[in-house]
Amino acid sequence: MRIRPISPDNLAELLADRVTALPGSDGRRLRVAVDGAAAARPDALADALVEPLRLRGRPTLRVSAADFLRPASVRLEYGRHDADAFHDLWLDDGALLREVLDPLEPGGTGRVLPSLRDPATDRSTRAPYTELPPGGVLLLDGQLLLGRWLPLDLTVHLALTPAALARRTPAEEQWTLPAYARYEAETTPGELADLTVRVDDPRHPALVEQL
Repeated sequence: MRIRPISPDNLAELLADRVTALPGSDGRRLRVAVDGAAAARPDALADALVEPLRLRGRPTLRVSAADFLRPASVRLEYGRHDADAFHDLWLDDGALLREVLDPLEPGGTGRVLPSLRDPATDRSTRAPYTELPPGGVLLLDGQLLLGRWLPLDLTVHLALTPAALARRTPAEEQWTLPAYARYEAETTPGELADLTVRVDDPRHPALVEQL
C-alpha cells in the first residue's frame, strides 16, 4: 500500500477521469458514491465532481443519502443517541434502491426522486422526479453506505483516523463515534471501496493506492 498526497483539485480531476474511464461509461448511467463520516465531508467531494464531469460532457445528478432516512418513529425507536440504531436503522436502503439506484440500471427509466424525506421535519420533501439522461452520472454522498449491497459503479471512501474523527465531530454528535468504530471493524470500508482517500487534514488529502 502506498499513500500519495494529492491536492483537492487534483483529486476531483482524478476521480472524474476514473468515472469516465469506466467500461461502457459513454452510453449508460453511472452510479458513484462518496462514503464517509459527516466530519469527512463526503458531500463536499461529491459537489466538487460536478464541474469536472460537466467539462467531460457528463451530466450529473446530486443526491444525498441524508434525504433518504427512515421515519423518526423507526430510526429513533431506541432513543435519539443510540449508536447501533444509527448504524443499522437510519438509512432507508429500500427507498434509496427503489427511487434512485434501480431506475439507473441498464434499460431503466432514468427517472429519479432526488430526495424523499426532510430529516429535520420528518416530512416528505415533495421533490419532483427528475430524469438523468443516458451517459449521466449520479453522485451520491452519505455515511455508512458500504457493505449494504447497493448497486454502485464506483465507490470512494473518505477515511479518518479515530483521533481525527473525534476531533472533527461536534460535541452534540460524539454519540455517533461507536457506530463509525463498528463500521470500520465490521465493514472495513477502506477495503471495500474502489478508492480510499485519507482526509485527516481536508486541505491535504492523501490517496491510498494498493500495490
